[in-house]
Amino acid sequence: MHRKRKSGILLHPTSLPGPDGIGSLGRECRHFLDFLEAAGQSLWQVLPLGPAAYGNSPYSCYSAFAGNPLFIDLPTLAEEGDLAGGESLEFPVDYVDFAVVESHKTRRLKEAATHFHTQAERERKEEFWHFCDTTPWLHDYALFMALKEHFRGKSWNDWPREIARREPAALEKYSVKLGTAIGEQKYIQWQFFRQWYRIREYANGKGIAIVGDIPIFVAFDSADVWVSPELFYLDEKGKPTVVAGVPPDYFSKSGQRWGNPLYNWDVMAERGYGWWIERFRNSFALHDVVRIDHFRGFEGYWEIPAREKTAVKGRWVPGPGAALFDTLVGVFGQLPIIAEDLGVITPEVESLRDRYRFPGMKILQFAFDSGGGNPYLPHNYTPDCVVYSGTHDNDTTVGWFHALSPHQRELVLAYTGTGGRDIAWELIRLGLSSVAGMAIFPLQDILGCDGSCRMNLPGTPRGNWSWRFPPGLLTDRLAARLHELTALFGRK
Repeated sequence: MHRKRKSGILLHPTSLPGPDGIGSLGRECRHFLDFLEAAGQSLWQVLPLGPAAYGNSPYSCYSAFAGNPLFIDLPTLAEEGDLAGGESLEFPVDYVDFAVVESHKTRRLKEAATHFHTQAERERKEEFWHFCDTTPWLHDYALFMALKEHFRGKSWNDWPREIARREPAALEKYSVKLGTAIGEQKYIQWQFFRQWYRIREYANGKGIAIVGDIPIFVAFDSADVWVSPELFYLDEKGKPTVVAGVPPDYFSKSGQRWGNPLYNWDVMAERGYGWWIERFRNSFALHDVVRIDHFRGFEGYWEIPAREKTAVKGRWVPGPGAALFDTLVGVFGQLPIIAEDLGVITPEVESLRDRYRFPGMKILQFAFDSGGGNPYLPHNYTPDCVVYSGTHDNDTTVGWFHALSPHQRELVLAYTGTGGRDIAWELIRLGLSSVAGMAIFPLQDILGCDGSCRMNLPGTPRGNWSWRFPPGLLTDRLAARLHELTALFGRK
């Protein structure tokens, strides 16, 4: 799967510069891909692309299949004739104000949908109808989002009983009553996918593969749970009986209670893992390689009674393991997957990962706290892994380094053999020079950003996911610097 040494950059589309207050799939996205090509990079890693729900987190979405409407490039819609001229609104250039952006873009997307449905020529409408006819999850998702708007954002289990339970008469009633809103949602998804496929084609044409991300669990308030409640452990009122998380460890005495509903794997197996087949089919259509978040949960997961306020009183429960992945291999062949195998990983998890030759992850920021045997130190790597300076959940390398104790900083400097004056690039060099088959670095580290540019601080519900970089930072000089190091260590 990874015979050539590769390298690339981790950047979520929200972080791109450009108009309308948030990164989009337009000109600036192509400029970023041009920069990757000039810098000799062959990988672009993104976070999940779904419609973010609570806290604007891409790991908590209203659907495991749909795309995020906020990524849609409005100037492109204007060029296609679906929107009138742009508005002269001013937005911050270094962060996303999600509330303002969502209000602005939702209104503009609805305007575009109305114009399209009433004015578009037949050829474009036929393309839209074909998308609707060949996208099996689309109507349920569009109805779900229309219902959420109709019921003022309430969770689906707080809707009237007949539609929360998806009684046929209620589904027909609301499909008619909310027809306009459903049509808007379908148009928005059509535009997301056609814009994303153009971006992927543009990237692949430059020899750049897109690395996507699948969160193992889905949000409770999602179309996925509303449409298929039997696939999850829910009570008679539609509420979870058990939820996901991780047990207490060195970092948290009470563990982490994520709150996601847990899959009923027996029912999944009885149905031939059809939901997972379709989920991976959708993801492979969007990406060239897929990172599976919390991979260890497929071997065994921490089950917490929903009544518990913390993760302390949970238990380990076996996951589907090889049964699921054997099924996926039977459908798709060799799976282009990266296993997120961070944290406390058992031999059983390693065995499951290695059975399918999924590369695991190595984080350089984790490498300097336990001596020479630390598995995250490059001299302990094997080629079948992916090295990162840090991930979306880590501080930037500059922020991380300055937060270390003097003793830890000395260890880092001793290992890198440098003075630490440009610590982000010293770790980038370390990763590129390692035997890891792939090396990926957050753009914040390429730019040498400090901790104020961190993407996410786990366990904090607000202030995350909003970092953007201003225009003008991706210079020819920066591309040349990265290209030189990439070529020096035989990556492409």
